Amino acid sequence: MYYNIKMIKKIVKFFEKLENKIRIRLSRYPILYAFIGGVGIVLFWRGVWHTADDVNMSSLFSLFIGAFIMLVIGIFVSEFIGKKLIISGLVGEEKLAEKEEAEIETEEAQLKNLQNTLARLEQKLEHIDQDIEGKK
Repeated sequence: MYYNIKMIKKIVKFFEKLENKIRIRLSRYPILYAFIGGVGIVLFWRGVWHTADDVNMSSLFSLFIGAFIMLVIGIFVSEFIGKKLIISGLVGEEKLAEKEEAEIETEEAQLKNLQNTLARLEQKLEHIDQDIEGKK
């Protein structure tokens, strides 16, 4: 039993390293990356679809089972609506398409100001850390 767990961990680690290497290389070529990813997604769902057909799963049963699985693992709402859309609705923001260009530019400027403020705070904290280290 212990040997099986150790072997599984080695296999998982191998594929994690392989994934990282491939992802880093493909990220330099976004169109190729998107194409390969799209092919993988389509083939995966084709396999799911044909497996459901092979076990004679009815359409209605597939719908309920799929919805149940997504609800149980917590991705039903986020997959179909999206987290950003939910958050913007909770905050009361308008849809991006409804915002005026000036509003978007104002928000971008505010974000840049916040980033600058955070950078200044980080510098101050570094100086405080250095002062504390110097007093020791």
